[in-house]
Amino acid sequence: MAAPHPHSRQTINPLPEPPPVSDAMARAHQRYWRFNLILIAALMVIGFSVSFIVPIASSGLTGVRLFGFSLPFYVGAQGAILVYLALIVVYIVSMQFADRALQRAFEADAAARQANR
Repeated sequence: MAAPHPHSRQTINPLPEPPPVSDAMARAHQRYWRFNLILIAALMVIGFSVSFIVPIASSGLTGVRLFGFSLPFYVGAQGAILVYLALIVVYIVSMQFADRALQRAFEADAAARQANR
């Protein structure tokens, strides 16, 4: 039995070609994403440490006092939440910095393209 519709490799609406990207913009995007991945990895390591390493090592950290409380109690009660909030703020501020750098690279590339026309 034959298929009801012939299979065609062509699509009715082919995807448009992406615009050409200059080498400078390609490098800027590469720096942006490398920075983003390194930042995420570093923040995840800190979050992992607060979530798992401190509780595992809590018996050895009971002598450390923070604001009058032992460190494991403080981290368990409120310190971990404060660290997570700090991680979010660090990520937001860092990515705003990276976004501005990428925007400057984009504007410089656009100006260079206009000058070459």
